[in-house]
Amino acid sequence: MDLNLKNKVVVVTGASRGIGFATVKAFAQEGARVVAGARTTGPLEELAKEYDVVPVVADLSTPEGATALVAAATELGPVDVLVNNVGAVQPRLAGVAAVTDEEWLAALNANLLSAVRTTRAALPGLVQTQGTIVNIGSVNAILADPSIVDYAASKAALASWAKSLSKELGPQGVRVNTISPGPVETDLWHGANGMAETIAGAMGITHDEAVAAVVQGLGGFATGRFSRPEEIADLALFLASERSGNMTGADVTIDGGLIKTI
Repeated sequence: MDLNLKNKVVVVTGASRGIGFATVKAFAQEGARVVAGARTTGPLEELAKEYDVVPVVADLSTPEGATALVAAATELGPVDVLVNNVGAVQPRLAGVAAVTDEEWLAALNANLLSAVRTTRAALPGLVQTQGTIVNIGSVNAILADPSIVDYAASKAALASWAKSLSKELGPQGVRVNTISPGPVETDLWHGANGMAETIAGAMGITHDEAVAAVVQGLGGFATGRFSRPEEIADLALFLASERSGNMTGADVTIDGGLIKTI
C-alpha cells in the first residue's frame, strides 16, 4: 500500500523513545523527511545516519521550544504532518487529594499544552500544505483512574481540544485525528521509575506482579498483551496519509480490547 508520504515534512514530538521513536522510524522508512523533537536526541542521532531524520533538542514545556522545533522543520519546507506525541504520567498513589497544584500544572503542560504550542507554531505550514495532525492520546481520557488522575484529566482535555481543532481546520483542508492507546511496551511502563517500578515499590511486590495487578484491575486485555510502539506508529502513518483522507475528528482506540464498553 502506497501511503504517498515520500518527501513529506513530518514533525514528531517526544521522539527519542517509545511511541515517538517508533513513529519517527516508520515515517522515515516511508521516505518522509522527519524532524524529531526531544529533550535528548541520543538514539535519534544513530537513526539519522540511516534515514532522512533531523534530531532537534526541544523543550516543549515552553512556547520557545515549540517555536524552535517548527522553525527547524520549516527549513525543509512547510509542515505536512505533525505528530503530537509528548506525554508524561506519574502514579498518584497517595490519593487524589494529595496531588498538588504544581503536579496538576505539570501534567497539563506535558499532555495538553505541549500539543497546543506545537500545533500553533506549525499551523501556517499545515494550512498551506493541507496537512494532517495526529495526536497521541490515551484510553485514560475515558477510562478514569484515580491513581493517575491528573494524567487522565489532561488526556481528556487533549481529546476535547483535538475535536474542536478538527471542526475549525476541516474547512481549511487540515485533518486532525487522535490515537488513544492502552498500555504500550515502553519505558513509561517498564523503564526505570516507570509505572510498574513505582507501583511495585509502593506495594512491595515484583515488577511483573505490579504489571499483572494493574492489568487485572483494569479488566484485562482480550488479546492478552500490551500494544507495541510499532503498532501505534503504523496507525499514525495511516491517519497521516491520503488513505484516510475523509477521516477527521476521529479518536481511534488501540488497546488490545481493554475497553469493554461500546
